[in-house]
Amino acid sequence: MFMQELLTQMPVLFIGISFLVALLIGSFLNVVIYRLPIMMERAWRAQCEEIAETPAVELPTGRFDLVAPRSRCPACGHGITAMQNIPVISYLVLRGKCGHCQVPISRRYPIIELLTAVLTGIVAWRFGFGWEAAAAILMTWALITISVIDIDHQIIPDSVSLPLIWAGLFLSLFHETAGAEILFIDAKTAIAGGLAGYLSLWSIYHLFRLLTGKEGMGYGDFKLLAALGAWLGWQMLPLIILLSAAVGAVVGISLIVFKHHDRGAPIPFGPYLAAAGWIAMLYGPQIVDSYLDYMS
Repeated sequence: MFMQELLTQMPVLFIGISFLVALLIGSFLNVVIYRLPIMMERAWRAQCEEIAETPAVELPTGRFDLVAPRSRCPACGHGITAMQNIPVISYLVLRGKCGHCQVPISRRYPIIELLTAVLTGIVAWRFGFGWEAAAAILMTWALITISVIDIDHQIIPDSVSLPLIWAGLFLSLFHETAGAEILFIDAKTAIAGGLAGYLSLWSIYHLFRLLTGKEGMGYGDFKLLAALGAWLGWQMLPLIILLSAAVGAVVGISLIVFKHHDRGAPIPFGPYLAAAGWIAMLYGPQIVDSYLDYMS
């Protein structure tokens, strides 16, 4: 009780604790981002093996999940000790190299840890201590995981997006008691948001395929927007779609112009949906109200 009052009365303390905890979570998200696609591919290959009787190759053998085996250097396979796995600090102490073979460590690891901590701190500052902040922080971690996996593999795992949909619907059960500002919307709005989120992109996908004969996006994007609709309500979906489309167009054109990106090469849409959904979670109603005031 004392700690709750202290965190409520001292927002800076709550933000600081959230930042430090998120650094540790960011380290775990690195594990999830790397291992979850491999776990999915192992499951797919096992299913294919049952059908085609073709043994799976080039994938880790034995137990491989989010807990085991212990993290290892991808270059030499040497196990990473607890002291070498402190978020950001270990990377700086080791000067960005493996402590055993001295091969450079990818910068993405400390970047994801810092990104997780910074975005979590922003959420803690925006909502203050309470259940709404806790829910928003969990949403932030899920969106980071989805975004990086989609960038790497152009897939959005059902094991992340589907629980996110159910979580949004579950939170709506506490609408009357949560006293929240943006999250914990009522059940009708959450259900309508989930349905509208999925069906809107589903309709665009099939219309685009009929007109061009090509697939413009994947089903994972439908589920991600359904999750955002379940969390934020159908009213936020136009803002999310507009923001994600605008950012996606700018990034896509930039890649083509400055990096000679192949026009036919697919660009993952999940990160733009995730970024737009995160912004809408923090300031969606204010953005919509400002726009309506400007247009009136």
